[in-house]
Amino acid sequence: MATLARWCYRHRLVVLLLWVGALFGLGAASSSAGTNYAEVFSLPNTDSKRAYDLMAKAFPERAGDTDTVVWKVDEGSVRDDSVRSRIEPALREIRGMEGVGEVTDPYGERGAAQISEDGRIAYAQVTFAAQADAVPKDLVEDVVDTAQDAGGDGLQVELGGQAITRVQEPPTGTAEIVGILAAAVVLFLAFGSFFAMLLPILVALFGVGTGLFGTQLLSHVTNVPELASLLSTLIGLGVGIDYALFIVTRHRKGIQRGLDPEEAAVTALNTSGRAVLFAGGTVCIALAGMLVTNLRFLDGVVIGTSLTVVLSVLAAVTLLPAMLGLLGHRVLSRRQRRRLAAQGPEEERTSGLAARWSATVERRPRSVAALAVVVMAVLALPLLSLRLGTVDQGNDDASTTTRQAYDLLAEGFGPGFNGPLQVVVNGDAGDSLVATIRDTDGVAQAVSAPPANGVTVIQVVPTTSPQAEETDRLIDTLRDRVIPEAGVQAHVGGVTAVSKDFASVTADRLPYFIATIIGLGFVLLLIAFRSVVVPLTAALMNLIAAAASFGVLVAIFQWGWGLNLLGLGQEGPIAAFLPIIMLSLLFGLSMDYQVFLVSRMHEEWVHTRDNARAVRVGLAETSRVINSAALIMVCVFMAFVLSGDYGAAMAGVGLAAAVALDAFILRTALVPAAMHLLGNSNWWLPGWLDKRLPHLAVEPKEEAASSEALAAKGPASVVHGFVRTADGEPVPEAAVTLLSAGGRQLDRVVSLADGSYIVSVPGPGTYLLATTAPSYGSRARQVEVGDGPLVCDVELAEGEVDAVN
Repeated sequence: MATLARWCYRHRLVVLLLWVGALFGLGAASSSAGTNYAEVFSLPNTDSKRAYDLMAKAFPERAGDTDTVVWKVDEGSVRDDSVRSRIEPALREIRGMEGVGEVTDPYGERGAAQISEDGRIAYAQVTFAAQADAVPKDLVEDVVDTAQDAGGDGLQVELGGQAITRVQEPPTGTAEIVGILAAAVVLFLAFGSFFAMLLPILVALFGVGTGLFGTQLLSHVTNVPELASLLSTLIGLGVGIDYALFIVTRHRKGIQRGLDPEEAAVTALNTSGRAVLFAGGTVCIALAGMLVTNLRFLDGVVIGTSLTVVLSVLAAVTLLPAMLGLLGHRVLSRRQRRRLAAQGPEEERTSGLAARWSATVERRPRSVAALAVVVMAVLALPLLSLRLGTVDQGNDDASTTTRQAYDLLAEGFGPGFNGPLQVVVNGDAGDSLVATIRDTDGVAQAVSAPPANGVTVIQVVPTTSPQAEETDRLIDTLRDRVIPEAGVQAHVGGVTAVSKDFASVTADRLPYFIATIIGLGFVLLLIAFRSVVVPLTAALMNLIAAAASFGVLVAIFQWGWGLNLLGLGQEGPIAAFLPIIMLSLLFGLSMDYQVFLVSRMHEEWVHTRDNARAVRVGLAETSRVINSAALIMVCVFMAFVLSGDYGAAMAGVGLAAAVALDAFILRTALVPAAMHLLGNSNWWLPGWLDKRLPHLAVEPKEEAASSEALAAKGPASVVHGFVRTADGEPVPEAAVTLLSAGGRQLDRVVSLADGSYIVSVPGPGTYLLATTAPSYGSRARQVEVGDGPLVCDVELAEGEVDAVN
């Protein structure tokens, strides 16, 4: 990693030109080739899939998506000639469009049921030759324009359905722009430098840009759904900015401590850059976990999002050091540069709120852990009432034609018209089955179409909306009781039945999915930190974060708490697709924070073998940057509420809540408190396992100096002095550790009652002297030892932590 960072730093113009060329080259290629997104959605071995297959075989022209044209008159009746003369030509034109299988209007022989009782609302059904995701957008736009051109002058015409939804999507880009601007504000407040603020944003844009263009090109050779572009942007912006933030923070710290900008960049990439590689790996592993669900439409999502994450990591470890080389000292603010020039390098210490909080966690780990667990448990309680289902057009913005069509159908025919069921019978249904279905509780209407090719379709309209639990129970009743008692071979299909089956399949496969991503993440962390307890802690924390974040989702979107404040529609079930996708992103992102936090602790543990100090320093040094990174992600995710898409808003709120809870409660409080309570057990690894695990460390490998080399420098010597407080009071029983420049412990003593100490030095050279006491802070400084003893007094102050680097 150090070699790569140094090469990129020294050849910065070459690296920058390569990335610019890659971005514009991929952009030009994808623009020329266009997109070929394919929505491959299939639920094998489900009743709704059997219904669809039977319809596709018997009614190829009716097996596609069925959408609705709804119209309402302000005065008179929809049967009036003045209304029919405008609507019927529009319907004839739609019927003649290529790709439209059938149009059923209320003015035909069997269309009386398509007019409301008061005669003011009517609808026509437009059945496409393909499913909604496969219907060309141009065709859908022609249908919408043709139908709405017939409106006006007291006649309102609206359209609803799955295909119509695709052309009613709000303009893209607004949420991304708002998220980037919010991230820029947080970065500027964190760094105080305009150039330092730009670095993470530019790195993220390069990663997301090349990832999106690459995904568009891949859509020509494999099935990639359009959803992949949204999720790639969502996660790419978040991880891209965060990864660069961690590296830039370490780089700036190195310059402030006196390192040359090149050495600071190499050190940052050799430490935080390694953590970025591991973090990116955990995200990709979590995303790949979606493959075990065997839901084929998610395969393209995995490809697109993983490619974006990989390119974001690559940009962070190559493009970023090149940009750091271009900026030099300008990565610091003007005030920081002036202070560095006037006062020289800063001492290696972390003070302020982060250090005080870290000391508080060390003093009261049980109280902090108990409070964090109570908060997360309370937030997770709503999860007990989680209900997966469909998000329908009743959740759309009130200004969209799909929402207005939804409301008109509910007004004229009842809420069930927005989610009709299709009972597909292999053979003649017979009047008895239709009558039995019509008499079933929860059925508002049941109409049988004439059989064709040995298949009969019964259109069933529930009395309740597609989102209602009563509708789910009606589907179960038809499948489990009504159809078996009729003695016919039939299946229940339709959009509402498909959504219910998807929710069931998702719930059944969710445990395997969670076990897969936790297991793979455990193995990676086990190898990285060579500890059994650290990955176990991470897995438990991830489950807690998932439970609490879904509890927040249920409270907001299922119970309706705060929906009005977000400007979204009415409450309903949680979208069935959300758990798989959200858990993948959540587990990946939460593992990021675990890697960054624990890697700093592990680095300190390797240097000092002092668990309390390792946890204290790791938390004090990383909590501020982790919280800043989390705040950026929260801004990016919450910006998707502005997208106007209910599903995207649900995913954005859920991920924002998950990241906030994970960073501000789990990683800042519960994880360090638990590690203080576990003590040295955190780093336990059985010897037999240690021998069999590959060596793949987050931190750079330390070169231990040989005793012969140390002895060659000169005779042995000592460092001695007193450990005192700021008031001059002696600090007894303070641990004083002498470390080599590479971090290897050479000697360790405890100060006496008068605060005095003495440690042995192998020979002249540069060493690290670390001092810590339970009731105080800690100090770590470099010492230059010559041929004779060195006097070094240490002053400890409460709430101050020095880091060993």
